[in-house]
Amino acid sequence: MKSIVLDADRRIGGPYTLAAGLLHHLVPEALEHRPELVAAHDIELRVAAPGLREVVPVRRRSLADELPRAQRILIPGVRRSLRIANGLAEFVHEHLSRTAPLAVTVTNLAEADHTDAELVEVLRRRVGPGLLEIVEGPSAPRCGPPVADFDRFRDEGFHHAMAESGLEALRGLAYEADPERWRLLVQRVAAALEAVEREDEARELYDRARRESTDPKHRATIAYGTAMLLVRHHDPARRDPDQALAWINEAVTIAGLLPDPRERAFHLGFDLNGKALVELRRGRPEAALELVQQAIDLAERHLGDEHPVHRLVLYANRAQLLAGAGDPRQALADYTTAIGLDPGYPDYYLERGNLLNQLGRREEARADYESVMRLSPPFPEAYYNRAELRFAEGDVAGARVDLDHTLELDPEFVPAYVNRSGILVALGEHAAARLDVERGMRVESRNPYLLCVLGQVELAEGHHPEARNAFDAALELAPELAPAWAGRGELAFELGDHGSAAADLTRAIKLGETAELLFNRSVVHRAAGRPEKAREDLVRAAELAPGDYEISEALAGL
Repeated sequence: MKSIVLDADRRIGGPYTLAAGLLHHLVPEALEHRPELVAAHDIELRVAAPGLREVVPVRRRSLADELPRAQRILIPGVRRSLRIANGLAEFVHEHLSRTAPLAVTVTNLAEADHTDAELVEVLRRRVGPGLLEIVEGPSAPRCGPPVADFDRFRDEGFHHAMAESGLEALRGLAYEADPERWRLLVQRVAAALEAVEREDEARELYDRARRESTDPKHRATIAYGTAMLLVRHHDPARRDPDQALAWINEAVTIAGLLPDPRERAFHLGFDLNGKALVELRRGRPEAALELVQQAIDLAERHLGDEHPVHRLVLYANRAQLLAGAGDPRQALADYTTAIGLDPGYPDYYLERGNLLNQLGRREEARADYESVMRLSPPFPEAYYNRAELRFAEGDVAGARVDLDHTLELDPEFVPAYVNRSGILVALGEHAAARLDVERGMRVESRNPYLLCVLGQVELAEGHHPEARNAFDAALELAPELAPAWAGRGELAFELGDHGSAAADLTRAIKLGETAELLFNRSVVHRAAGRPEKAREDLVRAAELAPGDYEISEALAGL
């Protein structure tokens, strides 16, 4: 086993300091023997190791890569680093499996940036000690501030680094010394603080900026940022759409007074789009749609070929609103317009695929999900959504494979635990289902869907009090959860309480009529001596599932 020593101290190279050192060791060898493997992971390698950009060929390209920085308004979200880490792990695994195992001693791991700490966790989980052994070495951190490459941090969504380095830079920079740099730093750092759920610090920075600056565009930007903070706060209890409306109106007012028509069209359209989110959170989707339409009109009238990313965001946002308003045809057209403006950006394929899936156009939805898989570093949501599609088609094995991969990519993806545990219950693998429930509840302890599956597991194993507790807890959190009513009805039937069983199954049927629920209620009616009601349920079940053998046989027996 070969061995190397790498330093993870973020003061050396900022985000992915450790990753860059590892890749500088592995990529040249991979380029010599397996250049297709390097090309397959071009995004991840170029993001993590900027020093290799000259030798790693570009295979996947987005519109933003070719635009001036001022027009790249889509900043990667905080979860993107997990996708990058998974892509790097897959590159490392594939390369080492064809060459030789590697032992890495990592010094100063405690001083690593968030990106490297996350990467080490993913490497240990996905590559394993048989191919890659990571040992923590001694710590002797360097003195001085972390590296301050703010353009890279912003472009790649390195929010933790932007927050740390930006705050450090602002401590040593007076507004009067360099007002333009100060304003730009405040905007970037506050946005980064919000992204990493440090909203109170972001608000303090916005308030400080209002005390220092009288620049109109800057004041509009920080008013916009304050409004977004108030409607997107990670703690729903601290969201305040009405206060957000006051701040976004200030941004709209200032942007509407900018003298240059093109500059005004962009900034005003950007703020109107933000106001649309505020109105949506205030329960006014029609007003939100009108605001996005105004922003689109401004862009089409004044911006020409400038700001194509701004336009594609507007069309995608209008698509979301139209879909919610019950106009899927126009929503699909808008998603297609957004994708056409930047075919290399993966997120809107995912959203269009979800809409196509809802409309029953499963092959087109599958194609969109697989476009995400092709265009992006590993994207858990794409595999999760394809799993739902496969399950609906009856491909339980394929759905399970996709859910397995979703959770390999992101062990905290709670909906995947819900769906996989449900499949496991249906397959009679109750111990495995219970394990998934426990894993999911370590992340989200009061998830009603997991509690419902837990009730199903307890019921299958004959633990009646525990099953009732689980179903009751699920229904307390989600009174409209039909499977919990159905499970509780099945439990009541097993205990001989036909009245409660019929009542619970009736509640489940009102929430979502299915042949299975009707069949189960007919069994209850028959056991309670109500054959006519049993027949009524079976007749309706036969209408919903013609040709079902069990239903036909039960009808013949009445």
